[in-house]
Amino acid sequence: MRSREFDLDFRHHAGRTRNWGLALLSLAALLWVWCAVLLLTPYEVDEEPGDRYPAECESRLFTDRGTANEGLFKGDDCADERDWPEAIAVLGVSVPVSVTGVALFTIGTVTRRMSSHGQAMRELDALADRATD
Repeated sequence: MRSREFDLDFRHHAGRTRNWGLALLSLAALLWVWCAVLLLTPYEVDEEPGDRYPAECESRLFTDRGTANEGLFKGDDCADERDWPEAIAVLGVSVPVSVTGVALFTIGTVTRRMSSHGQAMRELDALADRATD
């Protein structure tokens, strides 16, 4: 295998690594959006199956009451529907996904740039050798 073919193959693998990093970062962004939806949007809860008038609940993060869990002590159905552990779990899963995505994206980008730099240096050396001959 000639050096040019090897370099092109090397860049192809670096591009695939970078694309995997982008895919993982996109997945992490979706998890962050899901967590934001769980915490920031109001929702409805059926008090019984097939309820025609479900209870309207405030968002878990923005509430007029003292805390979002205040309804739990009053027997409110809203407190049990969207619980904090679910949102924290989604956020917790997104951390290793995003760290891995950043690492793969960085490795792929730097590898590709270093390969391009090496190719440019070889071409400059070849031009300099031709100029001195």
